[in-house]
Order: sequence, then structure tokens, then C-alpha cells
Amino acid sequence: MLARLSSKKIISTSFSRQFSISSIKLQPTKDQILISKHVKDIDPEMYSILQNEKSRQKHSITLIPSENFTSKSVMDLLGSEFQNKYSEGYPGARYYGGNQFIDQMESLCQKRALELYKLDPNEWGVNVQPLSGAPANLYAYSSIMNVGDRLMGLDLPHGGHLSHGYRLGSGTPISFISKYFQSMPYRLDLSTGLINYEELSVTSKLFRPKIIVAGTSAYSCLIDYEAFQKIARECGAYLLSDMAHISGLVAAEVVPSPFEYSDIVTTTTHKSLRGPRGAMIFYRKGIEKTTKSGKQIPYPFEKKINFSVFPGHQGGPHNHTISALSVALKQAMTPEFKQYQAKIVSNSKVFAKELINRGFDLVSGGTDNHLILIDLSSTGIDGARLETILQQINIAANKNTIPKDKSAMFPSGLRVGTPAMTTRGFQEADFAKVAEYIDKATKLALQLKAQEGNETMTHVERLNRFKTLCKESKEVNELADEVYQWVGKFPVPGEL
Repeated sequence: MLARLSSKKIISTSFSRQFSISSIKLQPTKDQILISKHVKDIDPEMYSILQNEKSRQKHSITLIPSENFTSKSVMDLLGSEFQNKYSEGYPGARYYGGNQFIDQMESLCQKRALELYKLDPNEWGVNVQPLSGAPANLYAYSSIMNVGDRLMGLDLPHGGHLSHGYRLGSGTPISFISKYFQSMPYRLDLSTGLINYEELSVTSKLFRPKIIVAGTSAYSCLIDYEAFQKIARECGAYLLSDMAHISGLVAAEVVPSPFEYSDIVTTTTHKSLRGPRGAMIFYRKGIEKTTKSGKQIPYPFEKKINFSVFPGHQGGPHNHTISALSVALKQAMTPEFKQYQAKIVSNSKVFAKELINRGFDLVSGGTDNHLILIDLSSTGIDGARLETILQQINIAANKNTIPKDKSAMFPSGLRVGTPAMTTRGFQEADFAKVAEYIDKATKLALQLKAQEGNETMTHVERLNRFKTLCKESKEVNELADEVYQWVGKFPVPGEL
């Protein structure tokens, strides 16, 4: 009946009067009022925690190489209406209705991902739905390996990642990747700190893995993807390159690209790429090989990887993250982004040089990328204590194992990097100043360590005592105030 009435007026025969539809105003329910309020009005406790974290980020030096400050536009999308939609499936083949604009958004993200890395869509495809990097690796492995198949990745204490497989010396699997698959590590040459390609060539022929992973989490040198491809081909393995840490550097062409030599490439999207917390899986398409009889064998990845992501491991994708990633990919195509990536590397090299000048040893002797791994063996301080005192003076870094370590809780390494503070505008001179702060913190840590207590205390008890001493130290607190004031002068995204 309403469809036959005027769009402006409805005639009421019972009351013989007219009224405008536009004049009708529905009264919101209490629930509608509740869900329309901002967090500061609805949850002051959580709002206070958020403000504290904002202040911590603003007034801290972020040196963790896997962290960054994403853009305001990416943050806008992460809190957008894309959050509200369920979209199991892929563009054009969803299990829910109402996805016409989600399809446009995800297809745009895929298109931009291929464009950014200069990939021909006839030769490469990409899945942008993985929720994070470690799951993305699991999905990729599972697409072409069965439980019990063999995998080789860089050993965790030598700079690898848990998602590449890791077992203790006793054989106990720590990463569940090493429970699902048989894993065997390759390692660094201890004399150079570089990946030992010769050893990998020998051991891979003996182990015969289905996949070799070319990727790292704490390795400061360039990766020889061509050497990896040759080794993989010789032992009949596929080459999966995990470029999570360096995806922004690869996009800007300031480090070598893995795509020419790899079968599959995985990456997170929030590290040097400076996007939201998500992941992508790139895979080869087209013809893998031609048999002697002339039969063409296509690459098996597209259907298998897409099925492994959904429905194999995930349900609905996080549309707000994918939309934010699409924006980040567009930003990564700009000249400004390329300049930013080049600055990350130049800052890193100066940072490394300043650390060396102050007497610190570096694994591999320096850096070719965004990351530096400090070997603290000769300082008398372990990574756990140095991380602790740095946090107390408003510097965020992370303890990290080095090749000779046996303990991940009290390792001899500290991992630092330049992407986050380069985003905030740090120049070479600023990183030289950071090296000075790390030097001061190391010397203070040695003094406080001597006050911890007797040797009968456990490692954990001694570290807890060290934390208390840091909080009580006048010198530490004065240094904390200095860092707080200095770094607070540098803007965070959204302040300009």
C-alpha cells in the first residue's frame, strides 16, 4: 500500500489528516543510544588504558624491528564499517549475501598487491585473507604438504622464526609446525654470521624436504634467493620465501626481491610495509614444467592455497584489515614510500656503525637491511636485563637468541631496527644518539646486576630483583626522563 502513496505524504482516512514522512522521527532505544557512544563515554577504564598506550608510544623509542607506526588512513579503515560484514569465500563466490562491495574491495587489494611487486597476474596470484604471518605459513605448507612431510627452515637461534619449524636439541618440538611436519634446520656459518648455503646444499639432499623456507626473523644480511632456488631444485623441493620483515624494502627495491626465484612468497603486512596486522600468500600460476611427451603440468598452488586458507583453516576474513591493507599498498607505490624505505636502510647502517664504535659486537658484523642483532656476550649483560633497563628508560627493544645461545629466556642478543622511528622522522644523527643511550643503559645494567643478590637465587628471581633495582635507580629514572622529553618531540602519524 505504501508503494502506491506519495513519497512525501501519507493520507490517513481514519483521522482525515496529512503528515509528512520526513517529519516522522523514530525514538532511539536505550541500546541504540548505548552503542552510539564513544569509548571514552562508555568505558572510561579502557579509554584510560588506551591513552596510556598512546602516551607510551609517543614518548618511547621503538626499536623492535617488527613494529611500525601505520598511517592515519590505514587506522581509519581498521575502524570502518567493513568490520561488520561476514564474507566467507572469495570474490564472486561468497557464502553470504550482501558482499558486492566487499568483493570490489578485496579484488582491489589483490590487484594492488600484484602491482606493487610488479607481478604479472597471468603468472602470479595472491591470497590476502590470512589473519597473520605464522598462520599464513601454516596455510601455505598445508596446501602442498601432508602431515609428516619434510620442511627445512633457518634454525631459530640462528635467526629463523618459529613458523619455520623449531625443535630443542633433545628433539622436543616447540613450534607445532615441527609437530605437524618433520623439520630439519639449516644454520649460519659461525665464522661469518652468514647463512651456510654449502651446508644446506648437502643436508637438503640427504633430508629431501618438500619445502625449503628462505626467510628470517633476526638476520641482518641480504638473502641469496638464486642460491636457494638452485638448492631447492637439486633436492626436489619447492622454495617458499618468507619476506615478512623486508616486504617494504622489497617493494621499494632497496633489497633483492624473492619473486624471481620462489614458488611461493609469504609476508606479514605491518612491519616494514607499514600496513595493518595481516598477511598475504603469493603463488605462481601457469605452467610449472613440460614433460618429455610434451604434456604441460601447471603449478598446483592456486586452488590448493585458496582452499587451505578457506575453508581449510579460516572462516570469514577480516574485511576491515583487507581494506586497510589495500590503502597501505597504494601508499607503498608512492615516491615518498620508496624514499622512506631507503632511509630505513641508511639509518640502520649508521646505527650499526655507531654501536660498533661504542664497542658492541654485531652478529654478521653489520647490517644490509632494517635490522641489527647485537651480540652481548662480551659485555657481561644478557639480552633480558638489557631489554628490561631499556624499557625502564623508555626504549623498546627485544632480547633475542644468537647462534651460540642455549636459553631463549636469557639470551645473549638484543634485536633492534629502524622502521618505526624512521616513520617518526629519525635521521642518522638521531640513531647515533640512540646508540649512546644503549651504551649508557648497558653500563648502568652492569652496576645494577652487581647489586642483585647472592648466587643461590634463581635466574628469574635475580631478574625480578634487577627490575626492582632499575625502578629505584636515580640514574635510570633521570635517563628515562631525558628520553621521554626528547622522543616526545617527534610526531606520530595523525598529529600533523
